Amino acid sequence: MLSIRSLSHRYGARTALRVDDFALARGEHCALIGPSGSGKTTLLHVLAGILPPGAGEVRLDGDDLYRPARDDRWRGARIGVVPQKLHLLGGLSALDNVRIAQYFAGIADGDAARELLAALGLGDRFDARPGELSLGQQQRVAIARAVVNRPRLLLADEPTSSLDDANAAAAIDLLFAAAERAGSLLVVATHDARIRGRFRRVVPLAAPAENGAGGR
Repeated sequence: MLSIRSLSHRYGARTALRVDDFALARGEHCALIGPSGSGKTTLLHVLAGILPPGAGEVRLDGDDLYRPARDDRWRGARIGVVPQKLHLLGGLSALDNVRIAQYFAGIADGDAARELLAALGLGDRFDARPGELSLGQQQRVAIARAVVNRPRLLLADEPTSSLDDANAAAAIDLLFAAAERAGSLLVVATHDARIRGRFRRVVPLAAPAENGAGGR
């Protein structure tokens, strides 16, 4: 479902990412691990279709993410992202924060957002704005936004970094359940040792040797 071939990226003279070939099959849950500077966030940006790599290739179900150039609608229908900073829009309700992902993907399904929020335990919070929700509830809205279009690939960047043990476990449970519900491949970038054992597939990244720990 997802294949990476000889991937690298540079910021000016600095190599930020270097990844050898690997592939993930449908249904796999993968953790990207590594120290600061190993390129976890850069790799997520490449996999999200928003940062063209300097070299190499990424294919999703056989489609090259960057050739031909892909627009927001193409990416929005195939790739869902849960960012570390959730980036919910404070002026919109929980329901509209999920529906905005449908809007940008050009998908019209009035019931999908409601059904998904209800399945995540937010059936009585459709009209609540992010500031009226707990951190855990905000995270559920962000997960719902990422999977409402049933993406082929679901990405999450450090989803447990600010959570205690109980909420970290709950967040991973939600991601696994959401990926299964949507039929998505799940890739999580994390430095959190508490959750690594939850993943059958772990991909370690190392900072490019010429940079030491200077990447992202």
